[in-house]
Amino acid sequence: MTFMLNLLDAGTATTGTSTWSTILLMVALFAIMYFVMIRPQKKKQKEEQEMRDSIQIGDEITTIGGICGRVVTVKEDSLVIETGADRNKMKITRWAIQTNNTADDRLKAEREAQAAAKEAEKAEKSKGKRSKKSDSDDEKDE
Repeated sequence: MTFMLNLLDAGTATTGTSTWSTILLMVALFAIMYFVMIRPQKKKQKEEQEMRDSIQIGDEITTIGGICGRVVTVKEDSLVIETGADRNKMKITRWAIQTNNTADDRLKAEREAQAAAKEAEKAEKSKGKRSKKSDSDDEKDE
């Protein structure tokens, strides 16, 4: 009888431990899912909303339907775009904007300018090192 009571006590102790480990595992899985799926999606939605809010008159945009045009009028929740050579005008809602091509072009130009500036800075540094080296070589010759 004592043997059976000891078995029951051991069984409840492992059940309690297994319950806590299961709960801990579920919490860890939820945390992993949050950082892998939910957080990046929210960050992407926030960036898209900022892009849509920063649309100005004259920007070239592309809608989620693939229509490209230039913004003519900006209102609170909609805007009017001009498409094609015959300048057809369409009214669309802000949520239908997929990309701001003008902003993308500006960003690309800024990145290229920064890369060119870094290359020029590296060239100046290497040129400065060369001139110092040649100055020290001249001093050795004297």
